[in-house]
Amino acid sequence: MNHSINRRTFLSHLGLGLSGSLLTTGVWADLAGTKDRHLSLRNLHTNESLTVTYCRNGQYDSGALYDINQVLRDHRTNDSHQMSLGLLDTLSLLQASCGANKEMHIISGYRSPKSNEHLRSNSQGVAKRSLHMTGQAADIRIPGIDIEELRKSAAKLKAGGVGFYPKSGFIHLDVGRVRYWS
Repeated sequence: MNHSINRRTFLSHLGLGLSGSLLTTGVWADLAGTKDRHLSLRNLHTNESLTVTYCRNGQYDSGALYDINQVLRDHRTNDSHQMSLGLLDTLSLLQASCGANKEMHIISGYRSPKSNEHLRSNSQGVAKRSLHMTGQAADIRIPGIDIEELRKSAAKLKAGGVGFYPKSGFIHLDVGRVRYWS
């Protein structure tokens, strides 16, 4: 069984509306030279962890992507969703820039519409059309990395939105339009 994803499938799953020509600029140029991509994740709500190479020799491994989607699932409803490859690649770049041996803590990955509405009704700052609901966002921290330094590293990638929540000890990272907030 073939567990790889080709370039065309990759582009359709980025969730960014990018044309192929944009893959040669910025954060995507960094990825072009990277044949293998890795993630080391721990979901703080389920305590599940995963260290995986999800892209080998430029080919995405569907089995590894499935495992990532499970770790990043909505812990409230147990629903999983296909996470944006652009988000995974951005998380991988961020993790590598901060020290590839450090596990990334996931506060929130995929969020079902039901969970998102529940959070919106019980707290401030939850977007009605959150990119968490489309698998294009994650709230993260990396133990041992100052949250301000993590925010700066994420912003340098210019891969999407970066929200800074120092009181809660995490950053929001998404692959929507580039923007920053606190």
